[in-house]
Amino acid sequence: MSELIRPSTVLPANRRSISIKTTDGLNLIGEVATPIGNRVASILCLHPLPTAGGMMDSHIYKKAANRLPAMAGIEVIRFNTRGTSSEAGTSDGAFGEGVTEEFDVEAAIEFAFNELGVEKLWVLGWSFGTDLALKFARDSRVKGLILLSPPLRTSEVSDLEFWAEDGRPITALIPEFDDYLKPEAAAIAFQVVPQIKLINVKDAKHLWVGEPAVYRVLTEITEILSPQSLPLSTEI
Repeated sequence: MSELIRPSTVLPANRRSISIKTTDGLNLIGEVATPIGNRVASILCLHPLPTAGGMMDSHIYKKAANRLPAMAGIEVIRFNTRGTSSEAGTSDGAFGEGVTEEFDVEAAIEFAFNELGVEKLWVLGWSFGTDLALKFARDSRVKGLILLSPPLRTSEVSDLEFWAEDGRPITALIPEFDDYLKPEAAAIAFQVVPQIKLINVKDAKHLWVGEPAVYRVLTEITEILSPQSLPLSTEI
């Protein structure tokens, strides 16, 4: 007899702890959840602001790791940026105001390719993590960016201009009731990036609370990385 997928549902995957070494000598803790079968693509998750409680276990990322490997063949790579804590522990260092985290993002991308053997890597940022993605995830091997609730807090016009010239695909999910950048403002702010796909999500909020919001985010991720896996099941 089937049952509904719930917030606590954990589907099968190969899961293991990882340790990422930065070029400035820090160890960052993380976890990778790899499909038991075919790995279609991989996402590297850059979490929300740690000084506001953001971490690798922030609920969208935890649920992505618990579901997408089994449901869509998507590998989910999560880690805590410097000084950030989660149930798995605390990464070395101290919060760098979105500046020294450049080393963290670059190290995580290198780890994905060199240690995990990733072939198709997308970078997924949420809130603070979207600024890290726009500023630092420029490695030419990255296929593109997915942005959840981008506040454009530390990203500058020059960062957007880089992606405009680069041309790689970017999708941004903009909540109707976002606390920082609502759809109308996002349309203006991102107009410098011609290839960006802005998805305005009705009734959504910055933190994507509730199963309908989670399902929408995971669906949009799957649409980009593994469209053949849609629609995502709501039961097991």
